[in-house]
Amino acid sequence: MADETLQPVFQIQRIYLKDLSLEQPNSPAIFLEQESPTIEVSVDVGAALLTEGIYEATVAVTVTAKCKDKVAFLVEGKQGGIFEVRNIPAEQLDPLLGIGCPNIIYPYLRANIADTITRAGFPPVHLAEINFEAFYQQRLQVIAEQKAAAETAAPAVDGTTH
Repeated sequence: MADETLQPVFQIQRIYLKDLSLEQPNSPAIFLEQESPTIEVSVDVGAALLTEGIYEATVAVTVTAKCKDKVAFLVEGKQGGIFEVRNIPAEQLDPLLGIGCPNIIYPYLRANIADTITRAGFPPVHLAEINFEAFYQQRLQVIAEQKAAAETAAPAVDGTTH
């Protein structure tokens, strides 16, 4: 007799560097600057169903360093992971893909970004830890606000003509 209760499955299939680019538009002159650069960091996450029970999750980071108004470097990286996810309740799937998977992937991306910046001739930039749960909740809030704004901006259609 088959077991009626299916056990949840969550397994890492593969972690990989999906995309990496480095731009140094003002080299070599930028290396002569004495001023410490300002650093801007942006982060994004994504997830997609590849096939039944197999998902790709990604974390993308862009690091821009500027001295005054000149770009010292711009590094963009996207780390991916393939995860087997089966028998997970629907209400838990989105948080798993939006919080759990990025928590696994992000340390690999942090290391790749720091290594790339160092190899480019700059002092390493160590990206801070990210609370992906807060990041996820923030994204849900933005989506809810956009949906509410779209609903109030859209005229009601009642089918009557004037």
